[in-house]
Amino acid sequence: MKHILAFGDSLTWGFKAGVWTRHDFEDRWPNVLAAGLGGKARVIEEGQNGRMTVHDDPYVFENRSGAVALPIALSTHQPLDLVIIMLGTNDLKWEGRQRALEARLGMARLVEIVRSYAYKPGCVVPHILLMAPPHLGKTENEDFAGYFEHAIAESKLLGVQYAKLAGETDCHFFDAASVAKADPTDGVHLDAANTRAIGTGLVPVVKGILSL
Repeated sequence: MKHILAFGDSLTWGFKAGVWTRHDFEDRWPNVLAAGLGGKARVIEEGQNGRMTVHDDPYVFENRSGAVALPIALSTHQPLDLVIIMLGTNDLKWEGRQRALEARLGMARLVEIVRSYAYKPGCVVPHILLMAPPHLGKTENEDFAGYFEHAIAESKLLGVQYAKLAGETDCHFFDAASVAKADPTDGVHLDAANTRAIGTGLVPVVKGILSL
């Protein structure tokens, strides 16, 4: 059996748009992907609400830097055959972190962490699949509009930036915006149909990477 780490933010955790609860297990994209692989791979959900690529959030108790969490996840879940990383939306949240280019630089650091980690003997360096998140959208939710409305245009550039990074670093790439869109309830998160669509869209991609 293959082992896949799904590393991301609230979109990977399964945040249900507008209601601050989690989608059912079978609707979250990592579990839809696992079901589509027909028992040939275990997909490990590693999503944290608010997680960024390399930045921390000074307003919360827990550390939200992907660069801090990723080595822990690699250690905990090795051996791994594939690491899927979908981050970047929260990098655009704060003033001064509004550019897709900077999210790409953060993702490049995460690629470096996966490639340079000191895996246990017998473990291989896993394949990496960089995934651009669905675009941000307009919403009447004042809190989420305040966080993200300024970043809608930049969110549409994440796919371009991540595709470029994937080409430069010999990673695989998938644009989740090609199959899913944000729920206007909050303009960021997904309804059940759209998070399922990401998992379904990934099935042939992952089968190709892992020769399943």
